[in-house]
Amino acid sequence: MVQTDRQQPFTVVAVPCCNKFVGDRPFHVVGDKYVRAVTDGAGAMPWLVPALGTPVDVRSLVARVDGLMLTGSLSNVEPQHYGGPASDAGTLHDADRDAVTLPLIDAALAARVPVLAICRGLQELNVALGGTLHQKVHEVAGRMDHRAPQSEDMEIKFAHAHDVRLTPGGALNALTGLDTFPVNSLHWQGIDRLAPGLTVDAVAPDGQVEAVRVTNLHGVDGFALAVQWHPEWRFAEDPPSAALFRAFGDAVRRRAARRSLAAA
Repeated sequence: MVQTDRQQPFTVVAVPCCNKFVGDRPFHVVGDKYVRAVTDGAGAMPWLVPALGTPVDVRSLVARVDGLMLTGSLSNVEPQHYGGPASDAGTLHDADRDAVTLPLIDAALAARVPVLAICRGLQELNVALGGTLHQKVHEVAGRMDHRAPQSEDMEIKFAHAHDVRLTPGGALNALTGLDTFPVNSLHWQGIDRLAPGLTVDAVAPDGQVEAVRVTNLHGVDGFALAVQWHPEWRFAEDPPSAALFRAFGDAVRRRAARRSLAAA
């Protein structure tokens, strides 16, 4: 686990859950790799937010946390949220997660809560701010097949698939010190029209957007970054991923320190 000063305030990161049936019983779930990336990579405590699909007082929620992390998922954002055509039959959706995450993103950004969004989380961020999505990137002319390899072996699924090219002077370029690095690829959906207020931070070799930052919030006193790949997988063994979670944890601790001063 990341070692932090014991005098620093206890930090909490909200992590919205997905709905999943285990057998015939419904569960609210977050993958273990995300939980450990928050605890061991960012040095914070994850607060799992159930995807209830009912109105949530998101302002009160963000007032009690120091960060927000949006995870990947097997489900896709419902196209009704960005004016897209109806999904193909059998497409997995999670309407209850959409109902929680989309307003939660707006509230977190308004409160300057640090945000790290991964895979589906990047897509949610783009939709929440007014962008649109390709539902099947692999069917878009000129695009690669960004879907996961057909294997039950997780090491194969999460193996590096292609490089990303970082925006010079962007957030990832600054925190990694790199111009390119290899990433995994396990997504069907991807950004089509970039939302207003977002800046591209990395692209795949085919031009598909792979990372974005919130233009006016990511800087010296803010953190709002999203990536299409899965940095949480074996993050400690991958220097760019470790740097990403470390930077997120630093931003979370800055937020916690500000909250402590405001409450004093």
